[in-house]
Amino acid sequence: MDVGMMMIFSSYGWEGCPDGQVWEEELRLARIAAESGFDCLWSAEHHFNDYSFVPDNIQLMTYLAAACPGIDVGTAAVILPWHDPLRVAENAAVLDLLSKGRFRFGMGRGLARREFEAFRVSMDESRERFDEAAPMIIEALRTGFIEGKGKFYKQPRIELRPRPQHSFEGRIYAVASSEDSVNSAAKLGAHMVMFADRPWEMRQPVIERGRALHRQYHGTEPPTLMMTEFVICGTDLARCEEEAYRYQGKFVESNFHHYEFLGEHFASVKGYDSYQQKADLARKAGGLEGAVKGFMQAASWGTPEKILRGLEARRTLLGDFELNVSFRFGGTPYDVAERGLRLFAKEVLPVLKSWGKASTGQAAA
Repeated sequence: MDVGMMMIFSSYGWEGCPDGQVWEEELRLARIAAESGFDCLWSAEHHFNDYSFVPDNIQLMTYLAAACPGIDVGTAAVILPWHDPLRVAENAAVLDLLSKGRFRFGMGRGLARREFEAFRVSMDESRERFDEAAPMIIEALRTGFIEGKGKFYKQPRIELRPRPQHSFEGRIYAVASSEDSVNSAAKLGAHMVMFADRPWEMRQPVIERGRALHRQYHGTEPPTLMMTEFVICGTDLARCEEEAYRYQGKFVESNFHHYEFLGEHFASVKGYDSYQQKADLARKAGGLEGAVKGFMQAASWGTPEKILRGLEARRTLLGDFELNVSFRFGGTPYDVAERGLRLFAKEVLPVLKSWGKASTGQAAA
């Protein structure tokens, strides 16, 4: 199994935590992960708020590619509606050149209304912008030339310099949670990226739909799904449960606050119907409290043995997947985050890496 570490860069849940300390702690964990056998370092793109602040994750990964030369680096994800496709393609080509082919390029369309407003981009356009920009960028990284004649990006044909040096085959990822986003990922031939926020049985139909669409579009088996989640790992199960409820719960709170999941605006924004359904389900399940319980059912927490049992059950349900885990979120003290990272690396990671390919019958066809 391919296992990466996700970096959030958040101060939500910490009292008086300066931005510089947030970045120092995340980078310290990144170096530990790189030295402990993880396959990739990942980061989201977020702006302006304590929920997460990584305004340029390609820039961040360029630094980490040099600081941690023995590990891949990845974006989960670059939010395409907030960027010019030409600049994204150029920056991705430079990072891949400098990292000698270690860059995994992940894309998304964005979800937070406050971020779209600050960039003066309508959320109603996000799906169209993503679906127009993503193929332009992928083709540019494949051929070294970019052009566009669509509604939003009328790009004259121009060559990227430096030219892309390595094939991106198998290194394209796309955030996919809804029916339309798994369709977009399937068209691109990308790894679907999902975040653990509800029981995986609820996600299985969408996952299998994405896999079926990939087979339909390309006539090949789909790339492995990447699951991103938020881990509390320790030797004392009762203590881990208490920590998970506190810190995973605080992360869910930050998520609901940042994305306004208890609001009604998703119902009136084009292409975000599935998120309105999530908001409606959250209200029916008891609001934030119900969402925390659902999150804890999906996420990994506890002793290494408990975490491994949960991942084995998930693999039986869904087949092979890549895993992307975060240890610093929701006010988690640095010593708890480092404890979890080191114990996970010592006792969980070697087992995951020993797993062979899941048998064909384990995932629904």
